[in-house]
Amino acid sequence: MIFKLIRWPLGQLILLVDFLTAPKPPTRDPEVQAAIDARTADMALYQFKACPFCVKTRRAMRRLGVNIELRDAQNDPAWREQLEQSGGKIQVPCLYVPKENGSDEWLYESDAIIAFLTEQVETADRRAAA
Repeated sequence: MIFKLIRWPLGQLILLVDFLTAPKPPTRDPEVQAAIDARTADMALYQFKACPFCVKTRRAMRRLGVNIELRDAQNDPAWREQLEQSGGKIQVPCLYVPKENGSDEWLYESDAIIAFLTEQVETADRRAAA
C-alpha cells in the first residue's frame, strides 16, 4: 500500500517532466522516413506509461523519429497476457520484432531496445544515401 502512495505521484512527476522536455523528432527526407517506417511497421513496444525505463525508450523513439505502436501492458489485459505468453515474462519495456522467417524476437531492456532501433535508423539512412 505504501509503495502505491509513493509510486503514483512519482509516476505523475515523471510523465510531467517527460511532457515538458519532450525531444523533437528529426526532420528527414520523406523517402528516408518512409524507409524507416517500413523497417519498424510491424514492431510494437509493450510498456507501462509511467515506468522510467519505458519513458526513456519512448523518448529515444521520438528522438530517432521511429513510429512504433505502443501497447499498454499495465492497463490492457490482452496486451499483458500476450507479453507474458509470447514474450515469456511481464517485463517492460519490451519491443516485439517480427522476423522475415516468421519467428518473433522479444527485446527486453531499454538500452538494448534503443541500440536496436538506432541500428535500424542508421541502416535506413545508409541505404537512402547509397
